[in-house]
Amino acid sequence: MTSAPQSPETAAAPSRTQIKHWRRHLAEERAEGKVYRDLAMRREGEEREILLGLAEAEARHERYWYELLGPHAHPAPRQTLRGAIMPLLARLFGSVFVLALAQRSEQRNDYEIDADASSAMAADERIHSEVVRSLAARHRQRLSGTLRPAIFGVNDGLVSNLSLVLGVGATGISTHAILLTGLTGLLAGALSMAAGEFISVRSQIELLEASTPDPGTGEVVPALDVNANELALIYRARGEDEHEAVAHAKLVLSAANIDPRSARQISHIGDEAPNYEEIGTAKRAALSSFVLFSVGAIIPCLPYLVGLSGMVAVAASALLVGAALCLTGGAVGVLSGKAPLPSAMRQLAIGYGAATITYLLGLAFGTSAS
Repeated sequence: MTSAPQSPETAAAPSRTQIKHWRRHLAEERAEGKVYRDLAMRREGEEREILLGLAEAEARHERYWYELLGPHAHPAPRQTLRGAIMPLLARLFGSVFVLALAQRSEQRNDYEIDADASSAMAADERIHSEVVRSLAARHRQRLSGTLRPAIFGVNDGLVSNLSLVLGVGATGISTHAILLTGLTGLLAGALSMAAGEFISVRSQIELLEASTPDPGTGEVVPALDVNANELALIYRARGEDEHEAVAHAKLVLSAANIDPRSARQISHIGDEAPNYEEIGTAKRAALSSFVLFSVGAIIPCLPYLVGLSGMVAVAASALLVGAALCLTGGAVGVLSGKAPLPSAMRQLAIGYGAATITYLLGLAFGTSAS
């Protein structure tokens, strides 16, 4: 429970710095509570209750700063930029994006080193971080099946086609030839990515299916003409030690003599069909890769499509791709609950590194050819 602040009669008059500091905390708690309430309106069941519980906790923290400020709480602090854009981000990108931002916000909380905040509030925020992490994990699990090929596809399109366009452009060929090369690279790369993702995901699912117990196997338990030790081999193969497997087999066979349905429930020989939500489907992965590779690969071609040429086209292509790499890298960082800047800079460095190497090779071949 949050400790109550000192009363105005016993507390010393706060300084202007303290007032500004407390008002910032007040605004942040209000913004976080609003984010959780807005998310709760879009969810239902247990997740809705959890989000409303977080909102109530933030309201408790808000009251703490409000009472501490006293008359200095008026006028109400202006809404923070984060509080203003969070609802928009939720509508545009879904709950997972906002939950990832909320997770990072909770992790950045400085109540543990803030002398004006209570220890209970600091503990609350640590717990909030784990709650939001768990909620975000549910959404990340559902998203990961399409997010991985999508991010991989758009970045591959950006980097490979920028490298291709700059590499051939550095040899001194015509603008028309550069554009034709870029568009050909777009189509070839998109088809290759789609085929590769389809085969990769389909193969992964088939390998997992081959290791999944047959759902119909448990139905034959009542008719087995074997002893418990033979049935125990199944459970030993699944990792139980010898004593556990024998006891498990005896229990299943005993239940089969009483009620075959009980044996089916106890045996777990044939589990329910698995859910490959994290992997996604082969068709969805292939389509995502094709579309996103094409989106990424068209960007380096845009300056040439609008008629630019020479170094102006090279610079424009590199700038457009750089901005797109920063955007995708930053988005991955946010969805991972981390700072977006390091992820964005990593993407930019990799993309520009590859493009620089091919551009230098193009210059070398162009020079030697002339």
